[in-house]
Amino acid sequence: MRKGFLLIISGPSGVGKGTVLHDLMNTQNNLVYSVSVTTREKRPGEIEGVSYFYKTHEEFEQMIKEDKFLEYAKVHNNYYGTPKDFVINKINEGKIVILEIDVQGALNVKKNFDNGVYIFLAPPSLSELKNRIVNRGTESEEDINLRMKNARKELQYINEYDYLVVNDHLNSAINLVNEIINAEKHRVSREDINFEKGE
Repeated sequence: MRKGFLLIISGPSGVGKGTVLHDLMNTQNNLVYSVSVTTREKRPGEIEGVSYFYKTHEEFEQMIKEDKFLEYAKVHNNYYGTPKDFVINKINEGKIVILEIDVQGALNVKKNFDNGVYIFLAPPSLSELKNRIVNRGTESEEDINLRMKNARKELQYINEYDYLVVNDHLNSAINLVNEIINAEKHRVSREDINFEKGE
């Protein structure tokens, strides 16, 4: 059986990661989202093992000690982490595990995990990114400025990624990511090659 792989997608807030990933999940049949572990309270409608794996602070800290995470971070007094076992098990089942994560998290995964495929989704320009965030109409002026500041920082790390996809036109960006996935599926290193010699 062909092995799967971990696909890491990063990009600034407002670049369209959610839209691209939603489309990929509908077009590629062996993709699974990486389900994170969190210590925050379960919200109405969320499902254990689908939305998140929910743990207490003590359980999470025990998992840190046991090296159970590809990466983790503390955000607003709660932990969030990418569980190593879940990712490895799914890859061994031949699945492509998608991890949508910020640059800092992606760099931590890179330190702890070989054979990840890293895609940076970028805007055509910073001014276009700002227009998209403004047009959402959900952020204050202060939020917009913070997101733009973070975007400038994140764009400095593009060279850490394997692929750059510019989300100029949504369909083109989706097609490009699909092409990358299809190419990566056929890497020789992922094939369980065993050609029997003929008599």
